[in-house]
Amino acid sequence: MRRVRVLAVIALGFLGLSALAGSIPMILLPRGSQMMPLSLLQHSPFHSYLVPGIILLAANGLLALAILWLVIMQRPHFGLWTAFQGCVLLGWLVVECWMLRMVSWLHYLYGALALMLICAGLALRRDPAGPPLRDRP
Repeated sequence: MRRVRVLAVIALGFLGLSALAGSIPMILLPRGSQMMPLSLLQHSPFHSYLVPGIILLAANGLLALAILWLVIMQRPHFGLWTAFQGCVLLGWLVVECWMLRMVSWLHYLYGALALMLICAGLALRRDPAGPPLRDRP
C-alpha cells in the first residue's frame, strides 16, 4: 500500500499545482487571452473566466493540496478523501467538456488522473493495516 500512497501523493501534488497554475491566469485575465479566447465560453453560462477560475482554484487546486496533506499525514479517511478528489475532478471534466462542446488531449490526461485517484483512494481505504498506531484512538 505504500506504493499506492506514493502514487496518490504524486497525483494530488500534480493536480493541485497544475490547477493553481491554470486558475491564476483565469482569475487575473478574466476576459481571456490568446491561449484562452473568450469565445470558448459561448455555450456556457459564464461571460468571463473569473468564476470558472475561482471554482478551479477551490475544487481542484486548494482541495487537492488539502487532501495531499491528509494523505502525507495519514489522517483518518485519507483514502476516501483521495477518491472524493478524483470524483470532483471527473465531474469538473464532464461539465467542462459539455460547456465547451469540445474535448482535447488534456481532458483525457486529467480523466486518467481522476480515475487513478478514485482507484488509489479506494485501495487505500481497504488497506488492512489501517492507519499507523499513533493515529488510532
